[in-house]
Amino acid sequence: MEKNRLETFSDGVLAIIITIMVLELKVPQPTEQAPHPDKLADLNNLLPVFLNYVLSFIYVGIYWNNHHHMFHSTKHVNGGILWANLHLLFWLSLFPVTTAWMGRNHLAPTPTAVYGFVLLMAAVAYYILQRTIIAQQGTNSLLAAAIGKDWKGKLSPVLYLAAIPLAFVDPWISDCLFILVALLWLIPDRRIERVLTKRAKE
Repeated sequence: MEKNRLETFSDGVLAIIITIMVLELKVPQPTEQAPHPDKLADLNNLLPVFLNYVLSFIYVGIYWNNHHHMFHSTKHVNGGILWANLHLLFWLSLFPVTTAWMGRNHLAPTPTAVYGFVLLMAAVAYYILQRTIIAQQGTNSLLAAAIGKDWKGKLSPVLYLAAIPLAFVDPWISDCLFILVALLWLIPDRRIERVLTKRAKE
């Protein structure tokens, strides 16, 4: 099967996820203390939600970027790949809920732990999708050659696993681990591009 519909559907779902997340950034409402909330100080209550939105936006961007590169190296898809991709989209679709919950309850242990759990499951789902594609295309495929040892892909779930129980000790530590993983992946992954360039020269 061709991959075009899968990519188009995935792009649409990710765009909707970002749209739902930004809708949680509510305009400050008038109160007795601030009947006209038109000052920067009126945005203070919105800051935790905004910071969580920024972090989740970066995560969605990372997944979109790597998803694009992964399917750039994929020629055809089968039923297993379609379901593995849907599995990934399922966990990513929970980002808006967990982002809003953690943002509204800043540094609360349970929302932070649940956010970490969803990040962990999204990472696991991405790994499953990656292995499903390699199983379909073979161990000598472009994707298999590009991934290599994949140290970032192996380190990220470990950090998420550590962050979940640490949320009940100090949520700040968990937040720092979430940020650390995002920073590890923030620079676009060029492995597939390098392998494509190398094979084109051969």
